Amino acid sequence: MKLIHTADWHLGQRFHGQSRHNEHRHFLDWLLETLDERAPDVLLIAGDIFDVINPSMAAQSLLYDFLIGAHERLPQLTIVMIAGNHDSGARIELPAPLLRRLNTHALGRIIRLDSGAPDVARLMVPLPDSHGVTRAWCLALPFLRPAEVTGTETDTSTPASIQEDDAPPATPGDNYVRGMVRVHEALFEAGIQKREPGQALIAMSHAHLHGASVSEHSERPIVIGGEESLSASLFPKEIAYVALGHLHKPQRVGSDHIRYSGSPLAMDFSETHYPHQVLEVAFEGEHLKEVTSLPIPRAVAMHRVGPLPLEDVLDTLTGTDLPDDTQTDLPREQWPWLDVRVVLDAPRVDLRPLIERALKDKAVRLVSITTQIARPQPSQQPHESLDALGPADLFSRTWTREYGDAPPEEVMQDVQTLLQELLDDEPPEETS
Repeated sequence: MKLIHTADWHLGQRFHGQSRHNEHRHFLDWLLETLDERAPDVLLIAGDIFDVINPSMAAQSLLYDFLIGAHERLPQLTIVMIAGNHDSGARIELPAPLLRRLNTHALGRIIRLDSGAPDVARLMVPLPDSHGVTRAWCLALPFLRPAEVTGTETDTSTPASIQEDDAPPATPGDNYVRGMVRVHEALFEAGIQKREPGQALIAMSHAHLHGASVSEHSERPIVIGGEESLSASLFPKEIAYVALGHLHKPQRVGSDHIRYSGSPLAMDFSETHYPHQVLEVAFEGEHLKEVTSLPIPRAVAMHRVGPLPLEDVLDTLTGTDLPDDTQTDLPREQWPWLDVRVVLDAPRVDLRPLIERALKDKAVRLVSITTQIARPQPSQQPHESLDALGPADLFSRTWTREYGDAPPEEVMQDVQTLLQELLDDEPPEETS
């Protein structure tokens, strides 16, 4: 059996206010061709399918056109997709009855039985080969929000995987982690009981694991800022492969079979230094055989100039490194994105006009200008611009400056909960 693992599409993302519809369409066209060429049995999409919970019609059309195209090309292909923290679980599941006709399973939330236990049976998806024989099971767990895992559990004991001697009293963050662990463990136990000899178990989850590398500039803080992360030891030895979503950088976590596929597009200029990919995963019976990275071609280049003094920035912008609009056949929607970072001796009200004048006749799209004032730092610490700080970090620093001490843990938990609520209430995008 062979599958393709991908995640974090963020369809509908607006890059500094600019549409990335063309880039996402280019990726999905490439993925269709890759599926056609590699002929996998399964496609796993591990969450954050959309960038916001109320995506535009254009973003939704990208997804559904892709699913139809994949089914037309490979009628036997099984597709399993889960909701991420950027998605609305209810929206992902809404078309599920129709998607089943496309051999697609859409799972957005957990449902509880009358006993209060999670209904894990609906989260176990059989994965047949081209002959219709079930070769594996996907244990598919969408992103778990606090309301789904806290306050309704009948078993309040601490799971063995996170239990410690002389542990302090539980905090809301502890309860959230314990709730997530319980749901994962219940699903894994059911999967181990369900599978037959020779069938592989594949876990898919949209979660943050301990020790995984986070892109701080593009990955929004979730609920309790990092305290909600899980241990890789949560996955039992019977799991042949763990397909993760949520973090944008492709990476292994603790073991070769626990993988983040990463996002198909760079979500920020800080994510341009590593390749973007999908993963092809092959199995021999119930065991992992091989994992192969399939690099995704970048439809639009991303350039960063600086941080440099203004004179050097202007010299670079007027130089020959950036493409000239008279020497390129690319349509504007494929022109590179440009981020300019300037070190100034003092504020300049004419900064943007100077930069725009230097970029005249250049085939680039300027999306960001960041400034910092060059002044001696007594601590010798590098200067941090305001836009590099997340809202929770900015709140913590302001509290410390005003009151002399770091904010209490319960205050920071309230801040993170508020940030998640703001994310969930984000208005719909304009239809492009």
